[in-house]
Amino acid sequence: MLVDMNPPLSVPSSAPEVPLVTGEDSPLSSEVVMKRYRNEELWDFEEEMPLSPDASNVILGLDGGTTSTVCICMSMPFSDQIPDPIPVLARATAGCSNHNSVGETAARETLARVMAEALLKSGSNRSAVRAVCLAVSGVNHPTDQQRILNWLRDIFPSHVKLFVQNDAVAALASGTMGKLHGCVLIAGTGTISYGFTEDGREARAAGAGPTLGDWGSGYGIAAQALTAVMRDYDGRGPQTILTQNILTHLKLASPDELIGWTYADPSWARIAALVPVVVSSAEAGDQVANKILLDSVKELALSVKAVVERLGLSGEDRKDYFPLVMVGGVLEANQSWDIGKEVVKCILKDYPGVHPIRPKLEPAVGAAMLAWNLMKEPGVVSKR
Repeated sequence: MLVDMNPPLSVPSSAPEVPLVTGEDSPLSSEVVMKRYRNEELWDFEEEMPLSPDASNVILGLDGGTTSTVCICMSMPFSDQIPDPIPVLARATAGCSNHNSVGETAARETLARVMAEALLKSGSNRSAVRAVCLAVSGVNHPTDQQRILNWLRDIFPSHVKLFVQNDAVAALASGTMGKLHGCVLIAGTGTISYGFTEDGREARAAGAGPTLGDWGSGYGIAAQALTAVMRDYDGRGPQTILTQNILTHLKLASPDELIGWTYADPSWARIAALVPVVVSSAEAGDQVANKILLDSVKELALSVKAVVERLGLSGEDRKDYFPLVMVGGVLEANQSWDIGKEVVKCILKDYPGVHPIRPKLEPAVGAAMLAWNLMKEPGVVSKR
């Protein structure tokens, strides 16, 4: 059974957008702001907008992915206790910031724009920032991290502490209130398992994309379902209600049309959107769909087990406590065929000390909380 590690906090996982202050109450109109965004003059607002008293010491937390990028501006807590409510001043969103998907230049433009927008909405500026934590997909190597750190150092004043991590780290921090210990399993369009020990060692498994076998992911589940439909149609595989259910869902007349639909836009997210059809087919008793989901459970559990074994998170007897943060649409407990629950049951067989957590905070807030915790470590200036 999935349990929550912390009592409810007052920031929902999808915090509302904070509206721009315009008109007579602000020296900047939204028209001027958008014009400057188009002209890439992102930071000009700092010269014209007075600093809000509530935003004189802030932290930026950013969660960047292939689909979207979220940045929150959080007031700096002045206590060692976790604040409740979490003092989020503003939230800004943008598109993809994975440099492997859109290139380095476009990714940096997205990151800069969303940080500037969050500061603008909060009534703050770069001089008031105390720390920035960027957790971005595609940051898979120390050279990636150092490149972004160097870029951030050119943007922010020298007093700002900078932290750069993979986006899985922000997801972990969202369930552990900013502490890096345990394992996170992300299963959405893609999938990755990532873990940290208390002494700073880290390991990952999966997360290499569908071509290299992320078969527990939403894309992997849906791709196997599409393959099953074509096998049914050709007579190469068993009959399955996936055929009719997927065709009905996509408003197609025959599997022949499915070929054109698939290759017209084979983007990962578009394919992964078929996962609910696979789940409903399995719930209706279809054995082909059921096997696809069972295989995905095994793959997801294996990725977690690989991280746990490499880091020794469960101790020598494999019974020690460790948190497992579970994030992503594939793992959501909103149907009777609960993939997340089945993954936990599979892991519990080998590691009875696992403590599953469904985060209450979104990953961008987790990134900000991580920066806050890292700032309290003596001598920390910036960190990969």
